[in-house]
Formats: sequence, structure tokens, C-alpha cells
Amino acid sequence: MTLTRRRSRPTHLAGVAISSALLMAGVSLLGATTAQADDGPTVPPGTEASATPPVQTDGNDPDLKMPEGSRLAAARVLDIIQVVEEEGGEERREDTNADIKFALQAEVLFGKDSAKLSAAANSRIAAISAEIKKQNATKVRVFGFTDNLGSSAHGDVLSKQRADAVQSVLVTSTGANVTFEIRGYGEQYPIADNSTEEGRKKNRRVEVSFPRGEG
Repeated sequence: MTLTRRRSRPTHLAGVAISSALLMAGVSLLGATTAQADDGPTVPPGTEASATPPVQTDGNDPDLKMPEGSRLAAARVLDIIQVVEEEGGEERREDTNADIKFALQAEVLFGKDSAKLSAAANSRIAAISAEIKKQNATKVRVFGFTDNLGSSAHGDVLSKQRADAVQSVLVTSTGANVTFEIRGYGEQYPIADNSTEEGRKKNRRVEVSFPRGEG
């Protein structure tokens, strides 16, 4: 029994020594891991706080003051555009602080490759005429546009003829005090992709625009 006790005691101590060694190694390993993690970034790149303090400015510095006698420009409201478009895109209205613009697709006004107004066109143009009178507008722009199919020269002529046709209806209902600017731009200034029929349909249009009034 005595010999067994003497033999078991060294074995137990050896186990303690081995456990202690493993524990110390684990602590060292943990410490190394922790130190390695502390070296890495703690925030996403580009969002680190600057180590440089902000630059101090002197409010009395003459370079930061307006020259004597100068004044700030008058305050104004920035343009806000409101767009209303029919589901099929046949008619589109854009409102800003200064202007109103209607864009009518050619298909709702004319036949294919034609400048002759259809029966349904009059009601569309009449609604625009009513808005012109409501706004007391005296200057109205009527611009025609086409897609990029066919020759450019043909598009220029057709777009001008279509603008003329719309203006001829407007002038009879708005009165002689309205001045018209009429242009045919052909395939210039597309508003959609001409590589698709859907885009070309939007580009074939007549635009009527005028200043917003007090109405």
C-alpha cells in the first residue's frame, strides 16, 4: 500500500504538470490570437476616424467675408417636375414651376406616315387648348418629332407638317393673341430607344409647351 501511494503521487503530479503546460500554451496561443485580431481594422475601410484634428477657422478672416456693398442673389424655388403619363404612353404631361408641356404620340393624332389629323385628334388638342387659355399663355411652342426610320430629310418634313397641323387647330380655339413657334426636328432629340418599336413609338410625337400663368 505504501509503495502504491508513492507511485501514484508522482503520476498525479506529472498530470498536473502536463495540464499546466497545456494551459500555459493555450493562454499563450490565445494571447497571440487576440493580439493578431487587435491589429486588424475594426471598421469598414474608408470609414476610419481621421487622426488629424479639424482645421480651425477664423470667423473674422476677411477672406471669408463678402466684399463691402455686395448682396446675396434673390432666393428662388428650384424647378420641380411633375410627370403624368397615360398607361399606354399616348399622352404625357410635364409640369414645372415655369412651364407646361404636352407630348402626344403621333399614332393618336395621325395615320401612318401622314400629317392628316384623325377624328380622335380633335378632342386631344381641344384639351390642350383649354389649358393654354386657363394659363393665359400668349406664347406657345409646337414641335414635331419622328423616329429614325426612313431618311432624315423625310423625317424633317413630316415632323414639321405634323406640327403645322396641330397648330392649325390650336390657333382657331385659342384666339389671335397667341404667338406660335412651330418647328419640325425629325429624328433629333429622341426620348426613348430607337432600336425597339416601343421606343420609336414614343419618339414619334408632337410636343406643345407654354409658360405657366396665374390660372
